[in-house]
Amino acid sequence: MMEYRGLRLTLTLILALLARQAPAQELAPIRPPAVPLIVHDPYFSVWSMTDVLTDQPTKHWTGADQPLTGLARVDGATYRFMGAQPRWAEPIQPMKQVAFQLTPARTIYGFEAGGVRLELTFLTPALPDDLEVLSRPLTYVIWDVRSIDGREHKVKLYLDAASHLVVNNPEQRAMWSRHRLGEMEVIRLGGLEQNTLGKSGDDLRIDWGYLYLAVPPQGSRVQTLGATTNERGRYANTLELPESRDLELPSNTSRITPLIAVAIELDKVGGSPVSRYAMIAYDDIFSIEYFNRRLRPYWRRDNKTGAEQLLKAGARDFDALRDRCLKFDAELTADLIRAGGAKYAALSVLAYRQVLAAHKLAADFDGTPLYFSKENFSNGCIATVDVTYPSAPFFLLFNPQLLKAQLRPILDYARSQRWPWPYAPHDLGTYPLANGQVYGGGEQSEDRQMPVEESGNMLVLMAALTAAEADAGFSKQYWPLLKKWAEYLREKGLDPENQLCTDDFAGHLAHNTNLSIKAVTGLACYAGLAERLGQKDEAASYRNLAGRMAAEWAGMAGDGDHYRLAFDKPGTWSQKYNLVWDKLLRLDLFAPEVTRKEVAYYKTKQNAFGLPLDNRSTYTKLDWILWTATLADNQSDFAALAEPAYRFANESPTRVPLSDWYWTADGKQRGFQARSVVGGVFIKMLADPGLWQKWRGRAATKSPP
Repeated sequence: MMEYRGLRLTLTLILALLARQAPAQELAPIRPPAVPLIVHDPYFSVWSMTDVLTDQPTKHWTGADQPLTGLARVDGATYRFMGAQPRWAEPIQPMKQVAFQLTPARTIYGFEAGGVRLELTFLTPALPDDLEVLSRPLTYVIWDVRSIDGREHKVKLYLDAASHLVVNNPEQRAMWSRHRLGEMEVIRLGGLEQNTLGKSGDDLRIDWGYLYLAVPPQGSRVQTLGATTNERGRYANTLELPESRDLELPSNTSRITPLIAVAIELDKVGGSPVSRYAMIAYDDIFSIEYFNRRLRPYWRRDNKTGAEQLLKAGARDFDALRDRCLKFDAELTADLIRAGGAKYAALSVLAYRQVLAAHKLAADFDGTPLYFSKENFSNGCIATVDVTYPSAPFFLLFNPQLLKAQLRPILDYARSQRWPWPYAPHDLGTYPLANGQVYGGGEQSEDRQMPVEESGNMLVLMAALTAAEADAGFSKQYWPLLKKWAEYLREKGLDPENQLCTDDFAGHLAHNTNLSIKAVTGLACYAGLAERLGQKDEAASYRNLAGRMAAEWAGMAGDGDHYRLAFDKPGTWSQKYNLVWDKLLRLDLFAPEVTRKEVAYYKTKQNAFGLPLDNRSTYTKLDWILWTATLADNQSDFAALAEPAYRFANESPTRVPLSDWYWTADGKQRGFQARSVVGGVFIKMLADPGLWQKWRGRAATKSPP
């Protein structure tokens, strides 16, 4: 026995050594349609929409210019590493971009010029298991500089931000001020007229709060400057920043747009990298209006913490957060590859920060986290149920508390006297004003409602949340409401009337088979919740009902080698993405041949950039493609359906933050961009019970109740 144990130990050590030496599988290369730089919420969201960082100004996700300019002076010669050639200066030669890498928490560029290599990193600690850190609107801009020609070089780094980042349009006036926090140099920029939560809509930028550039002490001389773009031309080529008075200037023309800047002197740079960082942060003070109450961002929930504490905490935690993000990136990337392959992983990494940046984490008066989505470039709705539904896999995986924080506002609204209707609401208003549903409710707005859609969504999400937490306590709080929605689906769900579903851009459709699946699944989910809460008779009744409906569905929807788009439309087809919860939650409602038949049929209907949503058009939805692919019972079929979606992200000619609605023939955007629904691509991770348990278990030890 001792000899056997010794042999087993030796083999274990050998295998471990071989595993350590074997190269890890890498992400597939990807050329993002837009690159996330500083992305935190629907307002503080700056992107590069070109392959080369110096080809265009950086932009807000809406496409409006929000210029960040980066310059480096090497031995007396000035180069550009970020931003387009400015109109306000003599031509400044761009550094040669030689590398690019995207990870969940980092965007990394490599540049070379003048005998030096500059690695530029945007580090956003987007760690969903740590709400305190996740809610901080702060990104680290990190420079690592080294010589590549064997000589020492004198280097100076420069970063500025224009007032476009603090106003809705450049004609609005802005002002700056300079500060010191101990030894930290800080400069602040904000709109002159603070229109806090003054308007709502879709294609809007923030026009209240303050942008900060801050440089903690790092052994280098640091300068800060408040200036205008026309003044910048006087020092841009030399980077000899003048001393500037703190003053206010109108920005009614692009020539005199205010800006704030920092410059860092590195002196001698040799073969060993010299590293420095700055912080760029945004304090909006108040984030959301929730039924006429102004809510603070979660990081400000104690009503005492402000920008000073934010910047001090950012500097204090920099080393630790950088290490945490490096480990997080490596571990998540490896697990994504394990779940779906290198191309699936690359697509998921691209979607990662976009999901979070389409939300705002606020705090209720008692500190309870409330998480509000914005329906970007759709209609601007806030807390939209059928946006939460497709994005939910992300939060079920990484932190179910964030899903709970999205559902709570909807549930509280739906059980109030303001919502007397028997089905679930669609939204809570238009971002950032969550004061009641856009469409109202009832007969006057019936044409715009999604009664079966949203009721089914809420029941499925409550069951998925219960599965993730292994606890139905949250559902118990809202049980009369859930019962009402189940009763509605029992009456209306199997063969839906002429109404909208989440794919409302396709118009109304009666007898929608995929919507019927949602209703049937929702009823089974309700039965599962009743079982967990000890309501045995209710559970049995609804479980039997859902089983009968599923069997009836198969007979009604069958169309030979596939299933129809609508019960009354032979010769049609559609993606049955709602079937995925039958698999993930192990409901066992639909016979296995239903999904197998559908997956086989889908493989015959694909175009170059993916599977169309249904037979009515060649457009598709990115999130639903990955849900549909997850129905596959083998990796080959999953890859066959998922990899064209990766190709879309890698080759789309439309340069916007990842669109979820596009044409499958040419990869062009059909509509929508920068939306949270791309969190749906993470659904493949939920299909691996080990991975789901691993990631949700991590969050359970860190998040508040």
